[in-house]
This record gives sequence, C-alpha cells and structure tokens, in this order.
Amino acid sequence: MNERSRRMARDQLQVLNALDVAKTQWYHFTAIIIAGMGFFTDAYDLFCISLVTKLLGRIYYHVEGAQKPGTLPPNVAAAVNGVAFCGTLAGQLFFGWLGDKLGRKKVYGMTLMVMVLCSVASGLSFGHEPKAVMATLCFFRFWLGFGIGGDYPLSATIMSEYANKKTRGAFVSAVFAMQGFGIMAGGIFAIIISSAFEAKFPSPAYEDDPLGSTIPQADLVWRIILMVGAIPAAMTYYSRSKMPETARYTALVAKDAKQAASDMSKVLQMEIEPEQQKMEQNSKEKSKAFSLLSKEFMSRHGLHLLGTTSTWFLLDIAFYSQNLFQKDIFSAIGWIPPAQSMNAIQEVFKIARAQTLIALCSTVPGYWFTVAFIDVIGRFAIQMMGFFFMTVFMFALAIPYNHWTHKENRIGFVIMYSLTFFFANFGPNATTFVVPAEIFPARFRSTCHGISAASGKLGAMVGAFGFLYLAQSPDKEKTDAGYPPGIGVRNSLIVLGVVNFLGILFTFLVPESKGKSLEEMSGENEDNENSNSDSRTVPIV
Repeated sequence: MNERSRRMARDQLQVLNALDVAKTQWYHFTAIIIAGMGFFTDAYDLFCISLVTKLLGRIYYHVEGAQKPGTLPPNVAAAVNGVAFCGTLAGQLFFGWLGDKLGRKKVYGMTLMVMVLCSVASGLSFGHEPKAVMATLCFFRFWLGFGIGGDYPLSATIMSEYANKKTRGAFVSAVFAMQGFGIMAGGIFAIIISSAFEAKFPSPAYEDDPLGSTIPQADLVWRIILMVGAIPAAMTYYSRSKMPETARYTALVAKDAKQAASDMSKVLQMEIEPEQQKMEQNSKEKSKAFSLLSKEFMSRHGLHLLGTTSTWFLLDIAFYSQNLFQKDIFSAIGWIPPAQSMNAIQEVFKIARAQTLIALCSTVPGYWFTVAFIDVIGRFAIQMMGFFFMTVFMFALAIPYNHWTHKENRIGFVIMYSLTFFFANFGPNATTFVVPAEIFPARFRSTCHGISAASGKLGAMVGAFGFLYLAQSPDKEKTDAGYPPGIGVRNSLIVLGVVNFLGILFTFLVPESKGKSLEEMSGENEDNENSNSDSRTVPIV
C-alpha cells in the first residue's frame, strides 16, 4: 500500500474500512443468495417468453388452410418480446434514482412485489380473443419489466457496498451469475410441463391435422410457464425486508455514522466505533458537493459514465438478439424440425431443450468463469477478452454461413454459437454489471448504475426489434408471414460482429477497479484528504 492509499484509509470511517478488509463470512453468502434470487427470477421472466411465442402464434393466429402453423404478426411479436424491455428500462432509471434518494433497503422490497404480482397477472391475461390476450399480456409484462429493472441497480449496489474490496468483483458477479440458472430453470420447467401435457393429451403433427395439432389445453401451458416466475421472487421477499441498510448509504448519504456502525456491528459481529464527529466534520467540509451530471461530475466521471453506458448498450444489442431469437437460428440450421412436422406442445419441448442445452453448456459456465477470475485478472481484461472473442466467433459463423447450414456441419455451428455465449458471459455481460456499482460516488451509485443498465436495455430493444426484421430472408418468398424482406441471418451475424468490435473500442473508457475500495474509485476519500489539507480538489484519474 502506497502513502496516498494509507492516508485515504486513515481518513475513511472505521465502519467502511471494516467492510473493506472483512474476511469472507456467512453474511456475504446470504447477501449473494438474497440478491441472486432476484436475478434468477429476472432471467426466468425475461427469457421464458421466447419459449412460448411460437405457441402463442399457433393458438391465437391459426390461419385455416395455411401450409405452416400460425405465427405472431410482426407488430405483435415485437411487442410481446420487447415490451418487458421497455418496462425494464423505465424501472432501472426510476428505482436507480429512488435507491439513492430513499435508501437501498426501502426500495428493494418494492421491486420484488411488483415482479411477483405481474408474473402471476401475465399468466392470467384475460380473454380468448387474440387482441384481448396480447394487449393484457403486454400490459402486465411492461410492469413486470418495471420491477425487474429496479433489481439491476439495487442488487449491484447493495452487493458492492456489503462486499470487501478483495473479493467484491466475485460477489457482485455471483449475484449476476444467477441469471444463468434462471434461464436454465425456464428451459427445464418448460421441458417438464410440455412433456407432461404431451403424455396426457397426445395430438397429431400440424401437417396431419392442422386444427387438432394445437390442443385446447395448450392455452394452459404458456400461462403456467409465465406464472411460475413468481415463486422464487416471493420466497426471498421476507429475507430482503430483514436486510439492514448498507453502511455506505447510511454513513455517506444519510450521514448517520452511529446507525451505520450499529448495523454493521451486528452483521460483522465485531465492535465498531460510530465516529459521528468525524462524519459531521467531513460533511461540513463537503457542503459544496457537486450534483449529478454537473460540470464537476462530468469532469470526474463523465468518461466513466460514457464507458459504462456505451459498452452495456453495444453488448446487449448482440446478447439479446442472440438469446431471444436463438430458436429462429436453430430452426434455420435444422436443429429444431420444421414447425409443420410437430404439434404445438412438441414445438415448445424442442425449443426449450435447445435453450437449456445452450444455457447448460455455455451460458452458466461463462458466468461462473467470471466469478472465479474477475478478482484475479480484473474487469478490464475480462471485458476486452469477451468482446474480442465474441467478434471473432460472430465473423466465424457469418462469413462461411452456407457451410454451417449443411447437415453434417450443424453440430459445429452450435458449438461456435455456444462459444459466443460463453465469452459474452465470461466477458462483458458480467463486467458491464459489476463496474458501474464500483466507480461512482455513494450518493449517485444506484442512479449511475441504473443509467448504465437502461442504456443496455435500449441496446436490447435494438437487438430484439431489429433482429426480427434484419434476419428475414432477402427473398420475398421465404420471409415469415407479414414481414418485409431483410438482410438474412448471415448478414445479421456480420452486423453483430461489427457491434462487438465497437465494444472493444469503448472498453478503453472504463477504469479498472480490482482491489480498490469504493471510496478510492469514486474519489470520496480524495475529497476528504483534499478538504482536510484545504487544497483544491483534483479529479480522480
């Protein structure tokens, strides 16, 4: 530790220093589970819709005499797939801001209750007419997304403020890694439900009996899959309500060092001196603290905020266009049989099986590789490596795309495709979540994380809506019903490769936070040091 770091540690409140140097304890794992179950639910709720969109098309948009089963019209498909992202974006901004205004704990329970109620309501979408069902489904999925959005800034901020500086990256990314299990759980549950319904209510393939291939009970399948997302969220509500407010919020934002010391004494099971006088002295010296997006904020953190928002935006264009539409890619290469050769329930089973295999083989391992290595090689290196390999694999899939569509090469395509997922998760998908929770001052931390995450969701919407149209065949005869000709899957993959390359460039704006305290990264200790020496504040580099 150099002299400057020693001075900063000396100026830091004892309660914050105690958290920074604390050994890994049971409360760290409790916090990971409580925050992580929120992310498990988030992923389940966001991605389970991709398992049932084909089923919704068969049930509500069947066309008499058509060669292929019914599909959702383009505008309906875009709304059903994308409306939750609109809600998530709004929730990230709103709850991120609220988390800095009211405190992390007060807002944390609200997001869960919204998620529980709207998961159940999504499955209860009213009526049997297509318009009524789709309108109510979209309405409830918007508010479900709103609750999910709040979980992003709050979970990341709470975990980073509870963690010690040595293993903070691993703890925050472990919370995010629960997404992988959520995606996998969605697939496994869809497999179980579809298998049970297929065994109980067998039906012919669409080409043999178009009307009989979609049993009336299929309407229950998608509703059950959507509603089950409420269960894990409801299970963690009580635990969230019992978590104490983070010491960093209580001490640095609410200015109550006594309460912070009292809360953390119980959590850390050690005696901590309140140091209220030191807190008040620092508060007086920083009475002219700068506001969010002020000139002072922009000179200190403007490039950092640009780095976190741009990289998350670019990542999510690629990540969500792949994840939401992987069923279309699997169909294009023949991994999922032609829709007319299956009945409605079999199609759900095949799509769920493909999504689960991808999650099991690449998504989940990628997340946990990040957990293992983020505090060893650092955030910057993992993000650069992830974007680099995503670019390489995207171009490797796209340029010889015709080669991959031949039957004997399909397994190779799936392996390459899985590797892009692996390096998204052992790469920027995890680091873009971790870094914004570490580099901004406590009073803006939740808001700035919310802004960064909302930028990501904007990218997800570009990916989700754009890919629906882009991936269509350039040949008018081969496009899905209602869609204009697009640029095809091959050219779409090239576009995604370029997007990933831009991610490499913007990563250079993001600072490395490995092994540093939150106050050192945000410049809050530096403020104290400079105030105490009556010198002019200098921006942190």
